[in-house]
Amino acid sequence: MKALAVIPARYASTRFPGKPLALLGGRPIIDYAYAAARFTEGIERTVVATDDERIFAHVEQAFGRGSVMMTSTEHHSGTDRCGEVVGRLAEKGENYDVVVNLQGDEPFVESSQLQLLIGCFADESIAIATLKTRIASTDELFSPNNVKVVCTTNGKALYFSRQAIPYRRDVDPPQWLSEGEYYKHVGIYAFRPKVLAEVCAKKQSQLETSEKLEQLRWLEAGYSIAVCETPTANIGIDTPADLEAAERVLRYKERITQK
Repeated sequence: MKALAVIPARYASTRFPGKPLALLGGRPIIDYAYAAARFTEGIERTVVATDDERIFAHVEQAFGRGSVMMTSTEHHSGTDRCGEVVGRLAEKGENYDVVVNLQGDEPFVESSQLQLLIGCFADESIAIATLKTRIASTDELFSPNNVKVVCTTNGKALYFSRQAIPYRRDVDPPQWLSEGEYYKHVGIYAFRPKVLAEVCAKKQSQLETSEKLEQLRWLEAGYSIAVCETPTANIGIDTPADLEAAERVLRYKERITQK
């Protein structure tokens, strides 16, 4: 199966301007995601999709020509940016079986997670796939920055929310985790190219604009999303405080490796 990885990267983040080029362990954050995709078996090409000359220049210098593409400033989401890249490559005769939309602000993404996603498409009925991981703390459960997901018994997404779902009636919220399993959405997606083009062509939906979650547009339009479980809880970087936390994790990993 021939896979393409696309990493959307904007400079003008509201909460953390310049985030893709912020340094983690002495390297820009964007470098970690690129390296993870580049060395994942099954991914034949990795492209950073940006709308900023500074990001473009860094990625091209670090990883070579063809590693980055300048895209429109009008996109509403990273997935829309991925769709532009896939469409432009297809016009040149470069086609893929699966497209992985990898967030550039999750520096600890693992190749095993990307392979897990790509492997979903051995089932020809799968059109979109993503990941989840089990929530281990009450703080994680009730933080709106952590997106939660509930699924059917056969692993298809029912709903994503910034709220803690499911709600447990007659149980005090601090006890919810002891009453059952909750899952955090890991924001990495994979699509069949035809489906990616279709979802990018659809207008933003009411649920999407309410929760600020683009995947709700796809569910609302009737698409099925396969959700695979990963034991790895990735660390997303949305704020400078998140970067400080990631730096501590990186130092810890380095100490463990050296032992």
